[in-house]
Amino acid sequence: RLRRLNLVMLLPPLVVGGMLLVAVRAESWWQAVLLGAGVAAAVVAFVRWAAGELSRVALPCLVVAAAVWLLGALVAGSHAAFYGISVVGPLVVPRLPRHRGAAAVGLACYVAAVGAARLLVSDEAVAEVLLLYVLIPTGATVVLTGLMFPNKRFYDVVRELEQSREREAELAVIRERVRFAGDLHDIQGHTLHVVKLKAALARKLVHSDADRAEEELREIHALVSDTITQSKELAYAQRRLNLSAELENAKNLFEAAGILVRVHREDAAGDRAGRGADELLGQVLRETATNILRHAQATQVRITLSGSGIAVVNDGAEDGPLPELGGLAGLGRRVADAGGELEAEQDNGWFLTAVEFPPPLTGAAPAATRKDDR
Repeated sequence: RLRRLNLVMLLPPLVVGGMLLVAVRAESWWQAVLLGAGVAAAVVAFVRWAAGELSRVALPCLVVAAAVWLLGALVAGSHAAFYGISVVGPLVVPRLPRHRGAAAVGLACYVAAVGAARLLVSDEAVAEVLLLYVLIPTGATVVLTGLMFPNKRFYDVVRELEQSREREAELAVIRERVRFAGDLHDIQGHTLHVVKLKAALARKLVHSDADRAEEELREIHALVSDTITQSKELAYAQRRLNLSAELENAKNLFEAAGILVRVHREDAAGDRAGRGADELLGQVLRETATNILRHAQATQVRITLSGSGIAVVNDGAEDGPLPELGGLAGLGRRVADAGGELEAEQDNGWFLTAVEFPPPLTGAAPAATRKDDR
């Protein structure tokens, strides 16, 4: 838009000034053609500069403008021939990839040298030649070149801002893809582990307890159907986790795996930070349940749900350094963005996963408490 604005504002004066120059200063058709060539080079260079495509015409326009000034000063005797070089040169020099300062000095020296050479082929007064062919053309060229350097820097800053905005947009897309991949991993990974356990149980029961095996298969079918629904909701950004449902699912999952589960509630319904916090806690619970089944040989799990967060403790953790849990790490960043803190600790065969939200995010203190151990 800035380039178009420059084109609209500056091109008309540039063209009109060039036409007036030809009309007023040309004393013959030869001078008119010569001055017209310089004006044309200036207009073409300016239009391509405004379009950001000066490099395509820089060399031919610069050659034409330099030749017009040389012929105009030494042959045609027209000091107005510097018009083209004084426009094309300042446009081209700041756009050079390197040695711009030396090029600017060289441009000024060329204009001054050609003007001074007029003294060798003319009988005009020295003062007049120096004024019309040296001082005015060189001064105009130097001033315009000096103005174009900050102009280029201004456009560079605008370009950097545009590139920064594009990078931020790309980064936002990447973050959303990572978030989507994490949510999809939570849904599908959790379901596959449950299906695996229930399928193994149904296989054991198929000959000894056909009714129970059939019930397990029905639950597998329902679980897969629910996962398909959740995947579709995730694709359309409609999925909302229910903490109570995730708590019940985790309990059933652990019991199906032969793990003793105790659930301890310290909050009344609605005591936590709200829907966003409940969804995060549900995701943490789901990811933790999946990690326990994958990475631990657990025999007992204790889940504590409070007004400010959740804590899951399990035995059967492997000795050694804390394992790298990519899913929890991603959730930890999301919890931190919501103002909470996720903690994962391993100690003497026990593993703790806990999420805590500070009091300001949890609202008022719980109005009532109840405990329910199962």
